Amino acid sequence: MDSTLNFLQEMIQLYSIALLGFLVRKFGIFNENTNHVLTQLILYITLPALILYSLNMPFSYHLMKDFLWLIAMSSYALLLSIFLAIWMRNRSQLNENQKSVYEGLIIFGNQGYIGFAVIFAIFGEQGIVYLTMYNIVLFILIWTYGIYLFSRSKATINWSKVFLNPGTFSTFVGLIILFLPISMPSGIANTLESLGKMTVPLSMILIGSLIADVKYNDFPLLLKNKYIWKAALAKLLIVPLLLLPFAFLSVPLPLLTIAVLVAGMPSAPTISIYAQEYNGDTLFASIGVIVSSLLCVITIPFLYFILSL
Repeated sequence: MDSTLNFLQEMIQLYSIALLGFLVRKFGIFNENTNHVLTQLILYITLPALILYSLNMPFSYHLMKDFLWLIAMSSYALLLSIFLAIWMRNRSQLNENQKSVYEGLIIFGNQGYIGFAVIFAIFGEQGIVYLTMYNIVLFILIWTYGIYLFSRSKATINWSKVFLNPGTFSTFVGLIILFLPISMPSGIANTLESLGKMTVPLSMILIGSLIADVKYNDFPLLLKNKYIWKAALAKLLIVPLLLLPFAFLSVPLPLLTIAVLVAGMPSAPTISIYAQEYNGDTLFASIGVIVSSLLCVITIPFLYFILSL
C-alpha cells in the first residue's frame, strides 16, 4: 500500500510540473523559441549528466550473475518492443512524421525518473543498483536507434548524430566507470547529480509547453486517435507481460519484478524531445506521453498484483 501511495505521489508531482509548463506557455512567459532552447538544454547537458551520474556506482563481481539476468531481460524486452513497434507501424495509417513517434512511444519508457521512484519505493537502495544495470541497454538504444527512428526518412542519414552524440558518449564513459575500480571525484559527481536531476522537471515543463501549443479544438481529435491508445496498450501491458516466461527460468523474483515493472513504465518524455529536435509530430508525441503516464497509474499496480501471485 505504501509503495502504491508513493507512486501516486510521484505521478501527481509529474503532472503538476507539466501543468506549470502549460500555464507559463499559455500566459506568454515562454515564447515560441523556448521549446527549442529547452530541447537543446536537455539533450546536450542534463540528460547526459543523468546517465553519467546513474552509472557512477560501485560494481562488485558477485553481482555479475544478477547483472547478466538484468541485461538479458532488458535486451529481450527492448528487442520484442522494436519488432512489435515495426509491425504496428507498418499496419498503421499515420503520416510519416507520426510513424517514428508511434514507434518511439512503444519502445522507449520513462525508466529513469518514474522507474527510479517506483523501484525505490518497493526495494530501496538495492533496487536502484539493479535498475541502473537494467537501464544500461536503454541508455545505449535510445541514443542510437531512437535517433535513427527520427532521421531515417531523410535523404541521407547523419550517422554522426546517431552514434556520435552526448548520449552515446556519456553512456560509454559511464560504462567504463562502472566496470573499472574507479569513481568520479565527489565534486564532479555532485555536479552531475545536480544537473541530471533537472532532466525530468525540464522534460515535463517542455511537454506541458508543447501541449499548450495545441488548439483547444484539436484536443478531442488527438485523444480520439486510436494509435495513441494502441501505443499505450503495447507499452504498458503487452511488452511487460511478455517478460513473464522468465519466471520459468529460475530468475530471482526481485529481478523479475524490477524487469516487468520497468518494462511497463509510460512512454519516455525523450520522444517528445526527439520529435521537437528532428521535425517529428511533437503534439502527437506529447499527447502520447501524457496518456500513457495517466494510464500507468492503473497498469503498474496491476502488473505488481500479477507478479505477487
